[in-house]
Amino acid sequence: MKLTKFFSVVVFVTSFSVLYVYQQSEIFRLAYLGQKKQTIYTELMDQNTALRYNINKSSSLVNIGTSLNSSDDFQMPDHYRFVKVVASSGGLKISNQGSASEGLFARIFSLNREAQAKTVNP
Repeated sequence: MKLTKFFSVVVFVTSFSVLYVYQQSEIFRLAYLGQKKQTIYTELMDQNTALRYNINKSSSLVNIGTSLNSSDDFQMPDHYRFVKVVASSGGLKISNQGSASEGLFARIFSLNREAQAKTVNP
């Protein structure tokens, strides 16, 4: 066997072996990266689930009711006023039923015109 043929076979086998080892090391490297990404994804999904639970718990009617009952600064308004919306050709407008009973001073300075709500207990 000639020396050049021997060197060419050795170079071919060596390069094939190096490429095979490189391929296997890349497979392991990508597997570790995939496992790391999967771990991060799982942690983010757990955090998302916990945040959704906290949002649902905080926005539930039971929690809102207990927070309103526990706070002392919440009180119902003493006065209430009905607002009647009348449909007209120009669109919806608020009727002026209470304006005749208002005085000039109240109309000019618009006293006691804020919207207030009152609970209705049947």
